[in-house]
Amino acid sequence: MEKSVDRIIITVVGKDTVGIIAKVCTYLSENGINVLDISQTIVSGYFNMMMIADMGGSSKPFSDVADELDRLGEEIGVMVKCQREEIFEKMHRI
Repeated sequence: MEKSVDRIIITVVGKDTVGIIAKVCTYLSENGINVLDISQTIVSGYFNMMMIADMGGSSKPFSDVADELDRLGEEIGVMVKCQREEIFEKMHRI
């Protein structure tokens, strides 16, 4: 996958409930953010999802998207974190 300054990493963790993926993806779609890759698992009733998305089509600044996703997570009972791809890569480099 080609790197872009507009790419973000979104992680979602919490107790599994109906509609988590739908609500997060609806928010992204409504804000012009394209999902490039997605992985999700459920282990013993706990939901874990990681997404790579492209903000190139969004008119919102990264900070607004990160804050709004955080609030959305609170509303649906999960933790949603959003990071710029380049920061995520630097934090997880060995």
